[in-house]
Amino acid sequence: MTQTAPVRAPKPLYSNISPAVASPCISLCRLDEEKVCRGCFRHVEDIREWRSADDQRRRDICAQALTRRNTAADLG
Repeated sequence: MTQTAPVRAPKPLYSNISPAVASPCISLCRLDEEKVCRGCFRHVEDIREWRSADDQRRRDICAQALTRRNTAADLG
């Protein structure tokens, strides 16, 4: 008689879609010379992190993007 390995529950994965924090992506993906998206104003590293970020980190990323957007509007 052979024993089978116990079945483990799958590791939880963060989703790209969160009911608490919507992605700021507007599908206008163009990076500027500082590697900031001209569509959503997230830095490329924030975009990469988004999928694995928890809701609080996503809120922080959105706040930073909003600051960048407002700064760009003031300069433009």
